[in-house]
Amino acid sequence: MNTRREFLKQSSGLFALSAFDFSKTKKPLLSFSTLGCPAWNFTQVLQHAQANHYAGIEIRGVKGDLDLPNNPIFSATNMGATRRQVADAGLKIVNLGSSANMHFLDSTKRQNNLDEAKKYIELASQLDCPFIRVFPNDLPKDQPENETVVAIIRALQELGDFAKNTGVKVLLESHGKVIKSDMLLHIMEETNHKNIGLVWDFFNMWSVTQEPPAQVYQVLKKYILHTHIKDAILSGSGEKYTLLGQGNAPVQEALHALKTGGYSGYYSFEWEKHWHPEIEDPEIAIPHYAKNFSKFWV
Repeated sequence: MNTRREFLKQSSGLFALSAFDFSKTKKPLLSFSTLGCPAWNFTQVLQHAQANHYAGIEIRGVKGDLDLPNNPIFSATNMGATRRQVADAGLKIVNLGSSANMHFLDSTKRQNNLDEAKKYIELASQLDCPFIRVFPNDLPKDQPENETVVAIIRALQELGDFAKNTGVKVLLESHGKVIKSDMLLHIMEETNHKNIGLVWDFFNMWSVTQEPPAQVYQVLKKYILHTHIKDAILSGSGEKYTLLGQGNAPVQEALHALKTGGYSGYYSFEWEKHWHPEIEDPEIAIPHYAKNFSKFWV
């Protein structure tokens, strides 16, 4: 009798656990791009990430230097110390932001950009970083659009093959003029490579196409492996970047789509201080994002 009673008690407890939605207790993985802190050295980046409870950092530049493969902190001499510094801070390097563009038809420009991306793949592999970012980036008027799209696809396939056995995936960002969901879906489907995916910057898309983020996510979710999150006031005179929640971008819609759609990657704060020195300093913006993110991740 007691045995049966204990069994029923344990069973009811297990049922309660199975009925509990563990997703509600899972914390989002936050990172920020060093594009937002161009005056900080690498030690300062790690210190601020740790102090504000970020899980990762996305490296776009260090003290304004965007050429990561040639930065001294990633040299063969210093690589070990750099890796230990990141590990000691309890952080992970989650993405390396290259400037490589995939849209060129000119053979020299195309090769130069592919070579840059390959250097980033090699560096990411040494840092145990899972992703590098590349741009589409343009649909030049002097190139037939269909040929430009094919060039992007072929470049991604070449980089995907290069990245085999490195532990690194190459992610195309929704950026520049390649920001329509149907075009991005076509590129991903035609590329059809396990080492290729997307960085979803919902704002880059929405600010031009006005496609609802929830709708875009359903179209592209299979390929979205990393995100860039930002807010801004969008008006007829352009866009003005704001702290999270102070703009009119559909931040909550995008974050809700990601959370409920099964996305398990990083939510990376892209504060474009490097390009827009007039916006808030990183000492304000980076803590604000970490403190206020959960208000919109619902």
